[in-house]
Amino acid sequence: MTDDQLYGGLDISATLSSGHVVTSKGFLHDRPTVLLTMSERCPTDLAAKLSMALDDGCIKGLFALDEGADPDETCPPALADRLAFQIKPEGRMPQNWAPKTTGDPAGNKASIGAEQIRLIATLAARLGIESLRAPLLAVAAARANAILNARDKVNDDDVEIAASLVYPHRATQIPEDAQDTAPLPPEEAQQREDEGTSESTDAEIPQGDLLIEAIKALLPPDLLARLAQSPKGGKSSSAGAGGMRKGNRRGRPIPPRQGRLDGRSRIDLVSTLRSAAPWQPLRRRKRPEHDSLLIEPSDIRLKRFVEQSDRLLIFVVDASGSAAVSRLNEAKGAIELLLGQAYASRDHVALISFRGDGAELLLPPTRSLVQTKKRLAALPGGGGTPLASGLRDAGLLAQQAKSKGLTPTIILLTDGRANVALDGTPDRPKAAADAQSMARQLRHDGVEALVIDMGRRPEQSLAKLGEVLGAPYLALPRADAKKLTQTVSAALAH
Repeated sequence: MTDDQLYGGLDISATLSSGHVVTSKGFLHDRPTVLLTMSERCPTDLAAKLSMALDDGCIKGLFALDEGADPDETCPPALADRLAFQIKPEGRMPQNWAPKTTGDPAGNKASIGAEQIRLIATLAARLGIESLRAPLLAVAAARANAILNARDKVNDDDVEIAASLVYPHRATQIPEDAQDTAPLPPEEAQQREDEGTSESTDAEIPQGDLLIEAIKALLPPDLLARLAQSPKGGKSSSAGAGGMRKGNRRGRPIPPRQGRLDGRSRIDLVSTLRSAAPWQPLRRRKRPEHDSLLIEPSDIRLKRFVEQSDRLLIFVVDASGSAAVSRLNEAKGAIELLLGQAYASRDHVALISFRGDGAELLLPPTRSLVQTKKRLAALPGGGGTPLASGLRDAGLLAQQAKSKGLTPTIILLTDGRANVALDGTPDRPKAAADAQSMARQLRHDGVEALVIDMGRRPEQSLAKLGEVLGAPYLALPRADAKKLTQTVSAALAH
């Protein structure tokens, strides 16, 4: 759908017939509810537009279905921040189930006290919730619960239910218990004991602590692990896929642009008519002999589309030395695991090994798991480390992939220094210089890369090579295939 279809815009036929601008209502105008499927794949621009529609009241309610199997694939944060509740279906709803309500949600209003609002805000702060929308949504939920129970004032039960529904999935920290806070100085403690401690604390702190305990029971069990793994602020769900490409033939439509017909671009007829419509009265006065629609070159609008390219992961594996067998086995296992995810994330995989006096393309770009297992069944190992040759062949393959519309990423797995130059001679200084030269060329070509050091100790030369490549450097001694796969996926997503 175009923006005009979603949000409304110029009504072309009415404008042309009446001679003045007439606007139309879009799909989202005064829409009671909207169901957004596959919200984990929702692009950022659409999430922003839906958020604006929610803020403006064009959409009364939104259900976002998060169907992502990967924890990194989530609904865009800006949109999720505006949704009050998170529902995880478990089991089946009873047949003919309906909520028991005694109030009239359409006609009633419920008031809420200042102390209850302060308590809701305090709970959000103790749970590490920074967004101000969460307390506002909790207040609205508390009022709604009071209305559904035919009450005109919010009570403590409404506050507890609202906080339990709105806060647990937003929590970013486990709140500390009240007894864990720092003790008061002896003088102040004695002074409070003399003055009496049964003031406002007996009314406020126990209530807040009870609510905290109720919410803590509903916090996700993997909260700490999830917070440790996920970067603050979240990432776009499409971060692990290939790059975005603009064109004029296929893909997801984006706003048209002004242009001229060149035999290749496609004209956007609706946008062209929309651009020409307001000028028709003026143009007809200038050229009264024409009674048809007058289109000028400045009115021409061309269609544009954006599509996500497939990604190619090029594994460049060091097959030299005594550690070649274990390193290749780890690479083979990682490639097979990544291929299992290829159909969902649109990844292709290729394998280049370097040893002796050169490099060899062992696995051309493929998504076939059967073909991959056959090619990986037996790989040779041993010899020198022609790192520059491996980077050169990877760069050539990356350029070929780009010409076919793929987005290449080079993943280098090695554990030592380059000791064989590009010409095949065993010269360590020249080999290092050639490797640096190939790395600079790859960076100049805009090829993304990742350097994984699988040696027992981190190698400084590989860290410097990563700097030249403009690529992350990861030291992973004793990494198995599963850990390698997780590391590659996490690094590529960032």
